[in-house]
Amino acid sequence: MCGIVGFTGKRKAAPILLDGLSKLEYRGYDSAGIAVRDGSADAEVIKTKGRLSNLYNKTNGGESVNGFCGVGHTRWATHGEPSENNAHPHYSDDMNVIGVHNGIIESYQEIKDKLIRRGYLFHTQTDTEVLIKYIDYYYKKYKMGPIDAIAKTMVRIRGSYAVAVMFKDYPGEIYVARKDSPMILGIKDGESYIASDVPAILKYTRNVYYIGNMEMARLSGGEISFFNLDGEKIEKELTEIKWDAEAAEKGGYEHFMIKEIHEQPKAVKDTINSTIIDGKIDLTSVGLTEELIQSIDMIHIVACGSAYHVGVAAQYVIEDIARIRVRVELASEFRYRRPLLNKNDLVVVISQSGETADTLAALREAKSQNIHTLAMVNVVGSSIAREADNVFYTLAGPEIAVATTKAYSAQLVSCYLLAIQMAKVRGKVDDKKYKQLISSIEQLPWQIEKTLDNTERIQWFAAKFANAKDIFFIGRGVDYAISLEGSLKMKEISYVHSEAYAAGELKHGTISLIEEGTLVISVLTQSELYEKMVSNMVEVKSRGAYLMGLTSFGHYDIEDTVDFTVYVPNTDEHFAASLAVIPLQLMGYYMSLARGLDVDKPRNLAKSVTVE
Repeated sequence: MCGIVGFTGKRKAAPILLDGLSKLEYRGYDSAGIAVRDGSADAEVIKTKGRLSNLYNKTNGGESVNGFCGVGHTRWATHGEPSENNAHPHYSDDMNVIGVHNGIIESYQEIKDKLIRRGYLFHTQTDTEVLIKYIDYYYKKYKMGPIDAIAKTMVRIRGSYAVAVMFKDYPGEIYVARKDSPMILGIKDGESYIASDVPAILKYTRNVYYIGNMEMARLSGGEISFFNLDGEKIEKELTEIKWDAEAAEKGGYEHFMIKEIHEQPKAVKDTINSTIIDGKIDLTSVGLTEELIQSIDMIHIVACGSAYHVGVAAQYVIEDIARIRVRVELASEFRYRRPLLNKNDLVVVISQSGETADTLAALREAKSQNIHTLAMVNVVGSSIAREADNVFYTLAGPEIAVATTKAYSAQLVSCYLLAIQMAKVRGKVDDKKYKQLISSIEQLPWQIEKTLDNTERIQWFAAKFANAKDIFFIGRGVDYAISLEGSLKMKEISYVHSEAYAAGELKHGTISLIEEGTLVISVLTQSELYEKMVSNMVEVKSRGAYLMGLTSFGHYDIEDTVDFTVYVPNTDEHFAASLAVIPLQLMGYYMSLARGLDVDKPRNLAKSVTVE
């Protein structure tokens, strides 16, 4: 969840490190620090508690720190409370080894005990200090080089990590190692870069290497060398990042979240255009053959957070259109229940970053049982993308705000495309219906644009309920899936307690929570369930609820029941989630804004959950 940057080259390192960290602050923001070496001189380590701006001010934007080689870190606390002392970088007692680390070292306590017996002192509560001093221990004990010392450490620790370290004896060089936590290495014009995510270095280079699991690398000026655990050199392919640098900037918007909400038409359109060719869905780039689609007995969709909500919506769509059994599971539960998978099952894992720890673990569990896997990710070269049998890339571009919006929409439309093509291949839809479904999909981008025209009304309504203590979302079928995502958006950035319920469950206990003035947001886009939803809404209104109705154009009779109505364009009802989620994203955003909160950096949350 934390952010790492590193630089070695011909320019002053500190300003580059701070600039890179500013692009990664969404990954962690309870403390930050940098360490810079200037030739053979002692390193300078500067750390602060709180937001990155504190570190920026302390170093005069990095200008007061000399040196051409350094590492930086923005932290989201796991081991040890947020404090300047616990902030990274950490270092050995003589500052021989200095480093930063993302991940969790599960065996840190036993290693710490061992090092204490050997005279090491510890000044923080972090597992990272233990890791750095363990590297120092092997470096000194066996008088081996950095690569050998790091390799010896890697085979003796348990956990996940991306680590970047500098050694006093090797000025101008940075050494990195990786297991499960993300890391990329960039190169350009005699300079080298390290980052835990693309936006940090996109301004400086588009040419990157993806370091593999249990691999190491050495960066020296414009040279990067890779090594396996045996210390043998290995070759890596250079990849060009296609994103525009401007895509990772706010572009005049107040927050990344509202910018990304407005980028959804493009994200959806780009994802559609990557798959629909000459009026037909082409899954060649995904690698799903017709033979494989024909053989599927059951689909398991595994994901976390908003990606899980995509799976809930996809379950309804795939089962109804393609008539394939679908089970949706939380990735954090999947492998621990020892899942029973059959040889003709397909496991679909969904993750924006492609690095989500629980989802990656679920993918590996499926592969360990020789089950075919499909990844739906937004980041080329990510761990999940590399390890899955097939990959469906969503083309959302960089998503910076912690609360996902455009990645969710791109994932959703990708699932629709899978459902339609599976239905076609398995003979569940004829040519006429196939063309109708594709036509509906192709209209979604401009329909999303039209839905965004409701922004001002929703902003007014959100301000009206800015002091709400509880909000409930209800829906049936696909509308229940939409409600789950709307509720998550509300609670994660506005800190208002909200819950989503299948409307039919209200009478089984939930309705007792409704009090006079409680806001209930009802989603009703499914015509077959419309009357039942109205009945549920009347029930909560009779108990004092203030009702907001979210429905499709034409259902104007709903205004007799609700206090506030939001309409979205009509589409094939299987795809209604793509439109109905937009007002709920805006509700969460404007509620947070009205409460004076930091929309892009909600408390206790980070963009990518790369540790369990």
